[in-house]
Amino acid sequence: MLQNNTSPTLDELFGRILARQPDQLALIDPPDKLRVTGQPPRRLTFAEADRAVSALASHFIEAGLPANSVIAVQLPNTVELVLTVLAAFRAGLIVALLPQLWRQAELTVALNRTGARAIVAMGRIDGVDHADLAMNAAAEAFSIRHVCGFGNDLPEGMIPLDIAASDMKTDSFRLVVQDSRRAALVTFEASGSGFLAVPRTHVNLIAAGLAIFLESGLPQGATILSALAPSSFAGLTSSFVMWLLSGGTLAMHHPFDENVMMQQIEAERCDTLVAPAPMVLRMAEADVLSSVPSLRHVVGLWRTPEQVGSSALWPENGIRMTDVYLFGEAGLFGARRTGDGSPDPVMPGPYRAPAEVPTSSTVGEVILTAKGTLGLRGPMVPLAAYATSDGPPDAFASLSPPDYVDTGYAARIDRATGAITITAPPSGVMTVGGYRFLADDLQEWARRLGQNAMLTALPDRLSGHRLAGRASDNARAREALTELGLNPLMVEAFRDRPATG
Repeated sequence: MLQNNTSPTLDELFGRILARQPDQLALIDPPDKLRVTGQPPRRLTFAEADRAVSALASHFIEAGLPANSVIAVQLPNTVELVLTVLAAFRAGLIVALLPQLWRQAELTVALNRTGARAIVAMGRIDGVDHADLAMNAAAEAFSIRHVCGFGNDLPEGMIPLDIAASDMKTDSFRLVVQDSRRAALVTFEASGSGFLAVPRTHVNLIAAGLAIFLESGLPQGATILSALAPSSFAGLTSSFVMWLLSGGTLAMHHPFDENVMMQQIEAERCDTLVAPAPMVLRMAEADVLSSVPSLRHVVGLWRTPEQVGSSALWPENGIRMTDVYLFGEAGLFGARRTGDGSPDPVMPGPYRAPAEVPTSSTVGEVILTAKGTLGLRGPMVPLAAYATSDGPPDAFASLSPPDYVDTGYAARIDRATGAITITAPPSGVMTVGGYRFLADDLQEWARRLGQNAMLTALPDRLSGHRLAGRASDNARAREALTELGLNPLMVEAFRDRPATG
C-alpha cells in the first residue's frame, strides 16, 4: 500500500500503533454479545485485529469493489464494526454508516443516495433479522452488487464475512494510495433542507477526534469504554478515532444496560467512559460512577446542546467530565467542566486545546451568524454537503460563499459574559435520542394511516423529543408502519397505553 506525504489516514494511525505494540490489547467486545448477536464476545490484540482487517480488505478487493466506491455498514457496537471500517479504508473504499434502528425504507433511500456497491450487516441484533433487512433494501438499490454479513444462519445470497475475516490470505491487495484528503466516511443528516448524505475525509474525522481528545485530556494508552451506537459522525469520532489517537484499548458496550456497563468498566479497568451526557449525569447524581476507582474521565455527548447550560452540576468525585456539543452531522466541539462542576462558557471564536496541553492548534471556530444562529467552521466541517443550491442575487454574485456551516441552532451572545448561549434547536427537525427526523416526514407517515391518525414529537428532557401517535386502531397502525419499512421509534409511537383511573 502506498503512502502520501500529507496527514495520516486512520488506517495509517492504526499501523503506527501496530508497529509499536502488536501484542497490546486493542478491542474488547460487549460481554453480552452472545445475547445481542448470537456470537461469543472476542478480545483482539492489535496484531490479531490487523490480520482480520487485512483478510477482510482482501475479500472486498477480490469481490471486485472498485477503489473509492461506497460500502454501506449497519453493525452494532462490536469488534466487527471496527474491523470492517478499517478493512474498507485499507481497500480504498468509502464507508457509509447506517443507523441500527433504520429499517427498509430508510436503508433503501441511503443506499440509492450514495450509490453504494455493497452492504455489510449483522445477522441478528437484539432479535431483529438485520440480514433480511439488508437483503430487502439491497433488492431496491440498483447499485448494490454485494450483500455481506456477520453471524449465524445468514440468508441465501448473503456472503458470510466471519469466514473471510479468519482467512489469512492477503496476497490480493491492490496498490491503494493512502490519501487523507479523500472521502472516507458518509453519514446521514435530517436537516431543514431535507435528507443529506454528508461525506468526510480522514482529515475531517481526525480533526473532530482531536477536538474531543485534547479538550478532555485523555492520556496516551487510555482504556476507553464507548456506550454509543457507532452510526454517526460523533459516535465514530468519539470512540473509534479517539481510540486510534490514544493508542490504547477500546471496549465496546451495546447500549444500554447500566449493570453490564458498570461491570465492564470495573473488569477492564477503564479510565474513560464515552456515553450520552444526560445518562452519565443521572448516574453521577446517583453516585454510581464514583464506585469504580479506575474511572478518571467521562466524555458526555449532547445531541440536544441547547440543554447543556441548564444541566445539573457535575459532582466533585475525582472524575473529570467534558461536555461535547453535537450539531447533527455538521460538527461538534468539547468543553471541559469548570472546577465547581458547571458547564464551561462557550466563547465565540477559535477553540483550542486547554492551556496545559502542549499544542496551540486551532481545532475549530464557533461563530454567531447574522441570522442569530450558531455557525461552525474548521477542518472537521464539511462545507460542500451543507451548501445551499439557491444562488445569491445578481447584485451579490461577486460575494464569496460562506466558509462556515449554519447549524440552524438559535443562539445569542450573553451581554454579561460574552459567551454564546444556545437557545433552541433547528426548526422542523426533531431529535429522538441519536436520531433526527423532519417534522414534515412525521406528518406524511401519519397521513398514510388514515384521516384520524396523528404522529407527533413531544419534548423530552433526556432524549430531546419522544414520539407519540394516535390512530383508530393502534395495533393495525403498528402493523402498517412495520410493513412500510419504518423504524421502531415510529412504530412504537402507536403502542397501547394503559388506561388511567
